[in-house]
Amino acid sequence: MRKSILTLFLLSTTLLIAQDRLTGRNFATRSEVIGQHGMVASSQPLATQIGIDILKKGGSAVDAAIAVNAALGLMEPTGSGIGGDLFAIVWDAKTKKLYGLNASGRSPKALTLDYFTKNNITHIPASGPLPVSVPGCVDGWFELHKKFGKIAMKDILSPTIKYAEEGFPTTELIAYYLQGSIKRYMGMYPNVKETYTVDGKLPRKGDIIKNPFLANTYKKIAAGGRDAFYKGDIARESAKFIQEQGGFLAYEDFAAHKSDWIEPVSTNYRGYDVWELPPNGQGIATLQMLNIIEGYDFSKISFGSAEHLHIVNEAKKLVFEDRAKYYADADFMKVSVADLLSKEYAKERRALINPDKAGVFKAGKESDGGTVYLTVADKDGNMVSLIQSNYRGMGSGMVPPKLGYMLQNRGECFNLTTGNPNSYAPQKRPFHTIIPGFVTKQGVPFMSFGVMGGDFQPQGHLQVLMNVIDFGMNLQEAGDAPRFEHVGSTDFTGELALGKGEILIESGFDFESIKTLIGKGHKVGFGGYYGGYQAIMYDPVRKVFFGASESRKDGAAAGY
Repeated sequence: MRKSILTLFLLSTTLLIAQDRLTGRNFATRSEVIGQHGMVASSQPLATQIGIDILKKGGSAVDAAIAVNAALGLMEPTGSGIGGDLFAIVWDAKTKKLYGLNASGRSPKALTLDYFTKNNITHIPASGPLPVSVPGCVDGWFELHKKFGKIAMKDILSPTIKYAEEGFPTTELIAYYLQGSIKRYMGMYPNVKETYTVDGKLPRKGDIIKNPFLANTYKKIAAGGRDAFYKGDIARESAKFIQEQGGFLAYEDFAAHKSDWIEPVSTNYRGYDVWELPPNGQGIATLQMLNIIEGYDFSKISFGSAEHLHIVNEAKKLVFEDRAKYYADADFMKVSVADLLSKEYAKERRALINPDKAGVFKAGKESDGGTVYLTVADKDGNMVSLIQSNYRGMGSGMVPPKLGYMLQNRGECFNLTTGNPNSYAPQKRPFHTIIPGFVTKQGVPFMSFGVMGGDFQPQGHLQVLMNVIDFGMNLQEAGDAPRFEHVGSTDFTGELALGKGEILIESGFDFESIKTLIGKGHKVGFGGYYGGYQAIMYDPVRKVFFGASESRKDGAAAGY
């Protein structure tokens, strides 16, 4: 009996050892990908392969990024597509400079705040025609291509056109999301079933999905450029459909759309310059949190400790209070980004954190989202950090007939309270959750990265950055490490009392830390949404790229 127990123990120990990696942190799922000539990281392996093929054909990092984004619009319509918006940060190796692109659309000219007031609408709905704003993605592609592209757009879009016509096998996680979204939307709105189902049935893992409507739309864009989307039949049919559904988006809104090249903004965190885009996005929330956290010595605070989690969550609550008060379309903001990012202001905010007790800070509505993030680097050293989204779920549920895409519901993020910087107004950009990130060190690219996931994104950016800079993790470990998310709960006024919310945590944190957090007044729970991560790191000495992709999703990093 004793011998059999010993044998069983030795066998179980052997099995445990066999399942563990010999190198890296115990939570790492795999090694980083390393390449000399180029790197692509996206949330879909087939899309990543398309990006690598474009690079090998002589395409730039921007060419490959557009190709990957186009593929994701087909293969991952739960989070992306030409019905949505786009933001990008590009490192140009020639000028040794970062460029920012805001390719987000504006609200309909004909829709006013009075409409919501007269119809007793207190919140813009998540679906239907009312939350639809102009889709900025396609114009974003062409702005990027005009500035940094090397090969023709028809060659960039042709791989996805082929997949759309011949079909592709859907991945496990996307099949899961598609089943939920399609089932909900096709019971409410037209054209969803014929566009997104497989012979009228919900897609399952491994099912071959085709989208000939999207293939035709891509062909028109490849041949006619951005005007084919914004000033041609695509715009007319999309606007006509929205108005038939009771919405306000018009052909004139499409025709008037333009993207804006903007200056990325940064803060220095322990010798690293961390770059985000200014509002209407929430990227500066990451920078504000870094400024607050910089005042703590994390060389003496271990990863996953109660002190680590307490400080980060308290900083998040303080910054999200500012986010609710001040973040909006830059033309409507009442405080400057420079003031919000000042180190002196961060010092004032840091002083509000009690090291022994959870604080109570109020903020506005938090939001969910569906997004794709991708990053590409090419042989010349150019790097692209690109994020693109239809917003909540697959978007608004509004699928124009025979065009193959769903329009976004980003307008839901507007506030309907008069006088708020993010109050609804015609031809205004809504508050945006999607944010690309970039890090330089001494004027040289260090890391291109992003974390999908609605309101979680600034928290995800912060955690990844701390994992690399403060805790010494490699690029893959930084994404694989267990995450945590602070979420708000609604109080009787309808506002979110963030101090009364929860810290949601993944498995992997020590229970002693959790007990200590609870003792500080935090409510700790499980089952959060922890986003999706991709990143590329550059080693300027050995001249190699390191790539990493999210273990929680279906993606892949690949280099050559």
